[in-house]
Amino acid sequence: IQLTAAQEFVKRLFDIAVGALLFAAAAPSMALLCLLIKMSSRGPVLYVAPRTGKGGRHFPFYKFRSMVEGAERLRGGLLSGNEKDGHLFKIRNDPRLTRIGRFMRRYSLDELPQLLNVLKGEMSLVGPRPLPASDLESDGLSREHAFWASERTRVLPGITGLWQVRGRSDLEFDDMIRLDVAYVRDWSLWSDLVI
Repeated sequence: IQLTAAQEFVKRLFDIAVGALLFAAAAPSMALLCLLIKMSSRGPVLYVAPRTGKGGRHFPFYKFRSMVEGAERLRGGLLSGNEKDGHLFKIRNDPRLTRIGRFMRRYSLDELPQLLNVLKGEMSLVGPRPLPASDLESDGLSREHAFWASERTRVLPGITGLWQVRGRSDLEFDDMIRLDVAYVRDWSLWSDLVI
C-alpha cells in the first residue's frame, strides 16, 4: 500500500511544523549535551552513519555520540553477545557506551539530532526506525526478509514508530516486522499523533 500524494503532503507538513517547534524547544538542551559530550570523552559530538530510508536510499543519519571513539571497530568482538536476531544488534550493557552516553540512551536524548533529518526531508517524526545500511543489502533491502524490507521503505523512516511505543528493544524481531508492516498499511495522521 502506497501513501497518496495528498497523504504524503499532509505528513510532510506535519513533520515540518512540529519538527521545527521541537527543534527550537530542544535547542538549549542540545547545546548542553554537546558540551557534556565534548568534555567527557574524545571524538566528535555527532555520530553520523548511513541509514536506509525511503525507497532503500541511504542518507546520513545523525545522533549524539553515545559511545567511545572508534566503537564501530569494536563491534566485531561483541557479536557473540548480541541479544537480538534478524537485522538488529543490541547489547543491554554495551561496554562501548560512555557515562553521558548511557544517560542519553536511557532517555533517548541521543536521538534529538534526528530532528535535522526530519527538517531535511530524510526522515519523519513517526515511521519505521531506519536500520544501519551495513546491516542490509547494498540496495537497502533484505533478501532474508524481502516483504518487510520493501514495505517499510514505502514511507520515510521515523524518529519513533509503532514498535518503539509497543515494547522498544524488548520485542522480538518478528514482532518488529509485524508492527512496521501494520504502520505502513494502516497509516493515518491520527495514528502518528497517537504514537
